Amino acid sequence: MTELPVDPLWNTVKNYDWGSRTAIATLTGRPVPTSLPEAEMWLGAHPSGSSSLVRQGTRRSLAETVAADPLTELGRSTAERFGSRLPYLLKLIAVDLPLSLQVHPSQEQAEEGFARGAYVDPFSKPELICALTPFTALAGFRAARQAADLLEELGVPELQPVIALLAEEETTAALRVLVEWPAGSRRDLVASIVRGATAAGRPDHALVVRLAGLHPEDPACLAPLLLERYELEPGEAIFLGAGVLHCYLSGFGVEIMSGSDNVLRAGLTSKPIEVEELLRVTVPSALPLRIEPVKNVYRTPAPEFSLGSVSPGSGFLLEGGVPRILLCTRGEVEAGGQTLRQGESAFVSAAAGPIDLRGSGTLFWAEPGQQ
Repeated sequence: MTELPVDPLWNTVKNYDWGSRTAIATLTGRPVPTSLPEAEMWLGAHPSGSSSLVRQGTRRSLAETVAADPLTELGRSTAERFGSRLPYLLKLIAVDLPLSLQVHPSQEQAEEGFARGAYVDPFSKPELICALTPFTALAGFRAARQAADLLEELGVPELQPVIALLAEEETTAALRVLVEWPAGSRRDLVASIVRGATAAGRPDHALVVRLAGLHPEDPACLAPLLLERYELEPGEAIFLGAGVLHCYLSGFGVEIMSGSDNVLRAGLTSKPIEVEELLRVTVPSALPLRIEPVKNVYRTPAPEFSLGSVSPGSGFLLEGGVPRILLCTRGEVEAGGQTLRQGESAFVSAAAGPIDLRGSGTLFWAEPGQQ
């Protein structure tokens, strides 16, 4: 058991090209700009970047800690539901450049695909993003006929087959045409799209021009005309379930997801696109859900996680019995006798019992979802 009910964490920062040289470093109190873009800080027990903690004077990974005694660390209920693994991964995510256009499989699809070697693990990858700064995302298809009208405004004759399919609400078939566009004519197509989008001059068309500048041979630059755009203000959150095609464009936020690496890409990337699996998993009617906190908790349909947020003031009680990760994003919060300052985080074992929170800062926490 721990000496204190709250174990400070050391976390892994991921350096991806689309990240920020200031956002994560500023929040965690390090000099800026950083030498490399910092895209994500992972808080959890994921094997590709587990947090670590110190127990009895020995530093070890959170993954090892959980695996060594899952009943104590996770609690019986969580261990029975998810086995000997922490079911969620909490992140800080800092988006300076757009991510790839992507989608994730359902639990059933992940299990079946893993069995045939199509996925790296047998888990779904639902996720929730809660904005810390204004945050922009594309997620879920627009009404097909609206998308057809927006493409028509570009005045690009080569897009007529796509427009015709959308007009008939054949969204999956239209997506296939775009992802399978012949390599030899992609650059010319995107150049024509840019001319049309520049002339149209509306915000979604300006996003098309921006994406085309980053990916001059990728018809997926049309994503802002095909997908809904979400502008989140601090504290606002959306949940992305299986089958929702999406792309984060800009902003800084707290993200929580299941501990899976299963990603299918549809464009805006140099990585391979598995067309058949992409089209099988993408659900044109699937949309994000705006999640409002209820009693300080953003609850989602995902069984793996919920996200909480509070400025506790003179006192806020977290009941025991489940594993939690705490993250202070502003000021200071005292949690179970441990002071967490901005950028600091901690693990709370299921065996720790109730944790009293106090202070004028802001604290996020991750916990398993409701049964």
